[in-house]
Amino acid sequence: MSVADTSRIVSIGSSVTEILFALGLGDRVIAVDQTSVYPAAARALPNVSYSRTLAPEGVLSVAPSLILAIEGAGPRSTLDVLERASVPVVIIPDAQSPEAVVRKIEAVAAAVGEEAKGRALAEAVRADFAAIEASVSGLKPAPRAVFVLSAANGTAVVGGNETSADAMLRLAGATNTMKGLKGYKPAVDEAAFSADPEVVVVMQGGGQVLTADMLFSLPAFKGTTAAQNQRLLALPGSYLLGFGPRTPQAVRDLAVALHPGITLPALPSRSWSAEPNP
Repeated sequence: MSVADTSRIVSIGSSVTEILFALGLGDRVIAVDQTSVYPAAARALPNVSYSRTLAPEGVLSVAPSLILAIEGAGPRSTLDVLERASVPVVIIPDAQSPEAVVRKIEAVAAAVGEEAKGRALAEAVRADFAAIEASVSGLKPAPRAVFVLSAANGTAVVGGNETSADAMLRLAGATNTMKGLKGYKPAVDEAAFSADPEVVVVMQGGGQVLTADMLFSLPAFKGTTAAQNQRLLALPGSYLLGFGPRTPQAVRDLAVALHPGITLPALPSRSWSAEPNP
């Protein structure tokens, strides 16, 4: 798609927003969605609602010249209205792998006509992924871990296969005990208990607060090795699951937390990951 004016961008999706700022184009972003909480400058911008429940009126009210939306944003009816309003809408493909992050960077850069900046950012992020992969590959044994998205009414929703949580656990050198499930699904108590995770990983900040007392009292986890050792790890949601430019740093942080006592080489200092997590 040819985009004539990239001066007023509405960015939908945490990774899209982080990429725009990492490219040095934050001054063109005029509004973001609720998932875009990094960097701090993004949090100060007008918010057009959650990426999957967008209303056309909210997006159009800021008079964008371009809408960049992560794949899965919507609903489709909203995107149809936006496209009929003659505002270019570019969908950025989303997937959970190092290669997918590089493609995401390239797609955002191409949409805004900054291919050279995109190549430079993509190469730096590719190098960071290669460095952390080399560090993690020698970590043995792989701890048994489970990611818990939410818990209500005595049931935990966990991250199975084909989720960003599963991808992050694998990149950080862990075994996902719930890989037999597909997507984010309620954990069957007996299956979760028999999988005996050694550590539970959750999101920090945002919506529901998941504490060790809450999770380790659930039948799915009570009596597991994780519960016995009170091993609960929490990382900020968009940092942990966003699959943007900061993901190599997130993989390193998760790997260090999953493997107590290890040390890993520091990744290069990057301007796009210099701020503390919100």
